[in-house]
Amino acid sequence: MSPNAARGGTAAGGERYPDYPFASHWFEHPNGLRQHYVDHGTGAPVLMLHGNPTWSYYWRRLILGLADRARCIAPDHIGMGLSDKPDDRRYGFRLADRVEDLERLFQHLVAQGLPERGWTLVVHDWGGMIGGAWAIANPGRIARLVVLNTAAFPNPKGARIPLALRLGRDSALGAFLIRRFNAFAAGATRLAVMRPLPADVRAAYVAPFDTSANRLATLRFVQDIPLGPSDPGYDLVVATGERLGVFADRPTQIHWGRRDFVFDDAFLAEWKRRFPAAEIHEYPNAGHYVLEDAHEHIVPRVRAFLAAAR
Repeated sequence: MSPNAARGGTAAGGERYPDYPFASHWFEHPNGLRQHYVDHGTGAPVLMLHGNPTWSYYWRRLILGLADRARCIAPDHIGMGLSDKPDDRRYGFRLADRVEDLERLFQHLVAQGLPERGWTLVVHDWGGMIGGAWAIANPGRIARLVVLNTAAFPNPKGARIPLALRLGRDSALGAFLIRRFNAFAAGATRLAVMRPLPADVRAAYVAPFDTSANRLATLRFVQDIPLGPSDPGYDLVVATGERLGVFADRPTQIHWGRRDFVFDDAFLAEWKRRFPAAEIHEYPNAGHYVLEDAHEHIVPRVRAFLAAAR
């Protein structure tokens, strides 16, 4: 079954997606593209934003661990997960597009009865930049932050990025490998973890990206990495970084895999500088998919954090 075949309120999980027993919810944007999201649990709203090349499946353990005390919302960005997978003629694939998508989804959720304020924002990878840019436009919505190996500010190392990202961002060879062989998503299931993932979990991570056409978003995310003023999203990244301090007084919890070859110690140092009062947990044997490597520590710590922050 195509990832776009599951519609309405049917279960998105089952045997194909282990430990993902959530009903599918859909929001149709004005451009006609349908965005999939998880809406699971009861309580104060918690918005979980994934990055590239993951999808809402990344948050499955945290959703299940918080569902008795939180309304967990975990969207799949357009082109990712179970959301529609347009081509370049139907979607822009830029950071600003992602932020607009999130605002429209938020307004939809509020219209469905969720509150406008009191949200916990949980971010990983590109989710940090998307969520940060969205949140600074309306900071009163955000009550607390949970940060996992991400950024919401310019690269503290300037234009330096790992070779694997540079290859995908700037070369035809990298684009070919991502589109033809699913190299980014498949490679991440092995390189982004220190604890090997079971075969069925690896399969679930890559299942939505089963054709070259369905891998376009994973490529466009890499190509959209903003490193300098000539890149389309750079001004938005700089503006977000400049205004991020508005959240310095909010309860903030940071979980950091120290074996991440992308979001490394330089990024962690920047979070510490900007959020000196944050509760920080470092995991020396966890990689970029820190929630996979250290979920048994992260989930109870987030539960305790949400309980204390009420």
